[in-house]
Amino acid sequence: MTWHSDGGGPWGTGPRGGGGGGGPWGGGGRGNGQGPSGGRRPPYPPNLEEILRRSQDRFRRLLPGGFSSGTGIAVVVIAIVVLWLASGFYRVLPDEVGVVLRFGAYNRTTQPGLNYHMPAPIETVLTPAVTRVNRTEIGYRSQENDEGEPIASAQVPEESLMLTGDENIVDVNCTVFWVIKDAKAYLFNIRAPEKTVKSAAESALREVIGEHPLAMELSAGREQIESQTHKLLQQLLDSYGAGVLVTQVTLQRVDPPEPVIAAFRDVQAALADEARLKNEAEAYRNDVVPKAKGQAAKIIQGAEAYRQQVVAQAEGNAARFDAVYKAFKAAETVTAQRLYLDTMEDILEHSHKVILDQAAAGKSGVLPYLPLPALAGSTTAAAAARPSVPAAAANDGGAQLSIGRGQ
Repeated sequence: MTWHSDGGGPWGTGPRGGGGGGGPWGGGGRGNGQGPSGGRRPPYPPNLEEILRRSQDRFRRLLPGGFSSGTGIAVVVIAIVVLWLASGFYRVLPDEVGVVLRFGAYNRTTQPGLNYHMPAPIETVLTPAVTRVNRTEIGYRSQENDEGEPIASAQVPEESLMLTGDENIVDVNCTVFWVIKDAKAYLFNIRAPEKTVKSAAESALREVIGEHPLAMELSAGREQIESQTHKLLQQLLDSYGAGVLVTQVTLQRVDPPEPVIAAFRDVQAALADEARLKNEAEAYRNDVVPKAKGQAAKIIQGAEAYRQQVVAQAEGNAARFDAVYKAFKAAETVTAQRLYLDTMEDILEHSHKVILDQAAAGKSGVLPYLPLPALAGSTTAAAAARPSVPAAAANDGGAQLSIGRGQ
C-alpha cells in the first residue's frame, strides 16, 4: 500500500481540509484539524482489511512465478512432504530402546542411536528406559531435595500394617528395585506397569509376612523374608508376562505399630528375662546332671563288683562242694568220718572241754583233777594267750589230765 505525502491520510485531504492537513475525514474548516474543544483528534483504529492485503502481497512475492501458478503450488507441496518425511527421524538414548508402532501395533525394536520410522500417523515410537533402576516404595513415601537425596518419609498405614503368622500386627516398610527386561512385554502385556509392580510387590510381601511369627521377623529372619519376597514377586510378574526383572527387595523398617510399641517393649523385656532364666537353669542342669551321672556310674560299678564277688564266691562254693562230693564218692567211710570230725570241731570250738583218761585213775580209782578253767578266769590275758594247759601228774600212778582240743 502506498501512502501519499500531499497532506492528509490515505484517503486524501478531504473536501474541507483547507490544505491544513487532518485525519481521514479532512482537516475541517472550523477546527483547523482540531477537535471540538480545541485539542487534536485521537488516533484512528487500525484497518484489518489493509493488514490482510499486505500479508497476501508479501506471500506472493516469496513464491517464484506467483502464487496462482502451478509451479508455486508444487513447490509448497514438495516442501510440506519433505518436512513430513523428515519428522520420522528420532534418537534413542543409551539407556533406552525404541519400540516402533505401525498404526498402533508393535512392529519392531530399535537400538540406541539415530533411527528412522515412517512419519506419523503411519508409525510412532516409544522409548522406555531399560537400564534405569526403578524404585517402588511400600508402606511409605520418601521426599527428596533438589539434588535427589531423600530427606524425609511419610508413612502409609494402609500399606505398611500387615498380619504375621502368629496373629500379630507389624509395621513394615519395603523398597523394591526393578528394571525393564523386555520392553515389548512391559508396554503391551500389562496396563499401568508401575502400579502393577507395586500391587504385586505388596501382595507378595503380605503373603511372606503372614507365614512367619513376629519374633523371627523382628530379629534374624529379615534376610529370609527378603529372599522369599524377591522370589515370589518375580514368579508373580513372570506369570503376568510383565517384562520386569526384580533386582532387589529391601526391608527398610520392621517394627510393631506405634500404639502398642510400649506394650511390645514390655513383652520383649519379659522374653529377655525368660531367656535369662532358661540359661541359668541350663547352666545349673549342666552342673548337676554330670555329677549325678558320675554318682550313678559309681554305684553301678560298685554293684557290678559286688555281683561279680558274690558270683565268684558261689562258684567257688559250688566247686568245693563238687570236690568234696567227688572225694566222698571215692572213699565214703573216710569222708564221712572226716566230715563228722570237721563238724564237731566247728560246734565245740568255743566250749569248755574236760577230757578224762580212765587209765590215769589207777588202782585207787581216784582221778586227779586240776580246775584250770577257774584259774583261767583270774588270769584272762594269760589264758587268752595260751591255747592249752599241760596235763598234771597224779600222785599215785602217773595219771594225766589234759585240757584242750580233743584229737
